[in-house]
This record gives sequence, C-alpha cells and structure tokens, in this order.
Amino acid sequence: MALESNPHSGGEPVAWERGLPSLLAQTRILSLQSVPFRHPRRGTKKEFVVVAAPDWVNVLAHTCDDRLVLVNQFRFGINATSWEIPGGVIEAGEDPVAAGVRELAEETGFTGKNARLLASVHPNPAFMANRCHLVLVEECRVTSPLAWDSDEEIEVASIPVAEVYSRARAGGITHSLVLDALFFFEPVWRARQASL
Repeated sequence: MALESNPHSGGEPVAWERGLPSLLAQTRILSLQSVPFRHPRRGTKKEFVVVAAPDWVNVLAHTCDDRLVLVNQFRFGINATSWEIPGGVIEAGEDPVAAGVRELAEETGFTGKNARLLASVHPNPAFMANRCHLVLVEECRVTSPLAWDSDEEIEVASIPVAEVYSRARAGGITHSLVLDALFFFEPVWRARQASL
C-alpha cells in the first residue's frame, strides 16, 4: 500500500546523533538521564531528558471459559485504583515470556498453557527507551499461592472477554499499555470465536 505524503511536510526525518548520557537522578525503578543530541544536517545541538527503565511485561491471561484475568490496584501516579492486566518489571536477563508467566502467578495465582509473545511496544518513545512486552497465556486457572510485593494490594477478577472490551471502550480501563494489549489480542480472540 503506497503512502500519500503531505507535500508541505519535511519528508522523512533523519536520526539525530546521540552523545554520552549523564545521570541526573537514580531511583529504585528508573534513572533520569540528560543526553546530548546533534542533528546531522543542521548541526543543531540540544540536551534531552531520557528515562532509562527496565523492560516491562503485561499478560493477557485467557481462561477456558472465555474470560480475561484483570487486576485492580491502587496506582500512586494517578492517586486512584486502576483496572489492568497483570504485569511488572522484567528482571535483567529474563525472557519476556518467562517474566509474564512469573508475574501472572505472583499477582493472581493463575497459571496456564501456550504462553507466547503477542507484541512488543514502546511505552513512550518521546522520552523513554524501554519496551513493554505483551504476552498471551491460554487455558488459565488458579493453581498457585499469591506472592505480592510489600507495596501491592490487588483485587483479582476473571471477567468475560466481551465485557472487558466493553469496559475499555466505555473508559473503565485507561492504562494505555493494557489498551495496547487488548488491541493485539482482539484478532486472536475473534478468530477463536469464529472457529467455535
């Protein structure tokens, strides 16, 4: 499919040349860096703030009775609770699918079969360098004890898939990475429904 460009646009942008970052702040979950960049054609130089964070994983846990496992927890950034899919930080060197299976069991007690990567997305490429990996686990059921972190308090629910999409479209699910995951899961789910 051919792309139609606006003749008044600047055309395809070039990659700026990245310099060595300097640390502005280090926290338990991320570092804030100042990174110099130079435009290769114009020679423009500018410092940009970049967040260096580990990769994350979010898990679509699909049950045999056509439900998705959701978690509701307090989120400090928005100072409110948020309905989401299970997920968390990928440990250094950990495979994203293995991390998804681990996070699912720890947060919800659910395990399943056929765990696989659906997609990987950039949470916010404007100032973040990490990726969020979206993992699908099928035939999920409760099999293991919960293993929450000390700052976690989670309501776990398995909700019919159609209801999850209705909630998302009505604004009941607002986490952008969860909406990404639902976007990638929908064709898989619709194909499965059509084959029944």
